[in-house]
Amino acid sequence: MVTDLNEKPMPTAVVILASTTYRATEFIKAAEGLGIDLVVASDVPPPFDMGDRYLQIDCTDPNAAAEAIVALGDTVPIDGVLAADDSGVVVAAMASKKLGLRGNLPEAAAATRNKASQRRLLTAAELSQPKFALVPPRTEPRNLETELRFPIVLKPLDRTAGQGVIRVDQPDELSGRLAEVRRIVGTSATLLAEEFVDGIEVALEGIVANGNLRTLTIFDKPAASRGPAFPETILVSPTTMSAGQQEEVTRSASAALRALGIEHGPVHVEMIVHGERVTVIEVAARSIGGLCSHALSFGLTGTTLEALILRNALGLDKPELRRERAASGVLMIPIPGSGVFQGVDNLDDIREIDRVTGIEISIRPGTKVEPPPIGDRYLGFVFAKGPSVGSVTAALVKARDLVKVTIS
Repeated sequence: MVTDLNEKPMPTAVVILASTTYRATEFIKAAEGLGIDLVVASDVPPPFDMGDRYLQIDCTDPNAAAEAIVALGDTVPIDGVLAADDSGVVVAAMASKKLGLRGNLPEAAAATRNKASQRRLLTAAELSQPKFALVPPRTEPRNLETELRFPIVLKPLDRTAGQGVIRVDQPDELSGRLAEVRRIVGTSATLLAEEFVDGIEVALEGIVANGNLRTLTIFDKPAASRGPAFPETILVSPTTMSAGQQEEVTRSASAALRALGIEHGPVHVEMIVHGERVTVIEVAARSIGGLCSHALSFGLTGTTLEALILRNALGLDKPELRRERAASGVLMIPIPGSGVFQGVDNLDDIREIDRVTGIEISIRPGTKVEPPPIGDRYLGFVFAKGPSVGSVTAALVKARDLVKVTIS
């Protein structure tokens, strides 16, 4: 077992990346800084040469993908396998189990990828969550208003980034909204219908080691959408909730992770807070999406979230590393409509906003884009840092109001 990053040979980690991810560079930089030999496993090569440190896999076939990683282990000693996003969590769990490495059980990882499975497990654990019902494929739900209180939210079981998620305010809107979701995800998909929960939206970012949750930060969502679609917009940290509310958020997240059987790795838990009560909305066995990790920094030397995740995969956690003192946040630049992305104007003006620290446009001009609930990608990100959450939020709101996206 690897016990020191300075030992030779250097430890090897396999990171599973989707072709649409933005984070290959972040993990490669983190691995270089830690002295880790990194293998990238993906369906297409990253946009730079990895040589023999690239492994082609297809995450839509988890068994074959896991076997490919195991076969690599016959020639390259592998010390940890991790997934950068949802598409790879089951593959990482299966490969880790076959290789005898730390990780989640495949059935636990699979539960995070299916909203119906999550709801059943959270119900069995008697955790607070939205009341829900399943809508079978190709059916028109009858008398759903007798099971659930409107407004409700329709969700596909396996999509992310708000894709296919639509609010329905009244029973007479249900047929139209249902057809809308099925145009996005297909008529053969079972859907989740759950009661809309009002309150303060937060997201806990953490790392689990040996079943114990370490909370890295709690994000507030000061501009959270109330529907009909639910795009992510602004995340700021640290949270402005009371100490009691933060304790309850962490307790609820820990209980949800135990209910699903998550024992190891990064986690992202979406919750809604109303008073001292916390409702669990969704649990993911991966870290925050997109380039949002740029809004987080740990320790005196600015350790990245990706470095913490790599350390965790190798059993080299550093619990003493705490989030920096400054407030920070990120704006996910909204996609205003469907069409071909041409570019973003007013970027120089946004860079001049006090507290704004950077802008990343993550989609190339000429790419077809769709806003939620159809699309599942972010257009770009604006980052801010300051002495208070209020100053960071104000900067990101101003950036949101200034940004001008051109779509043909």
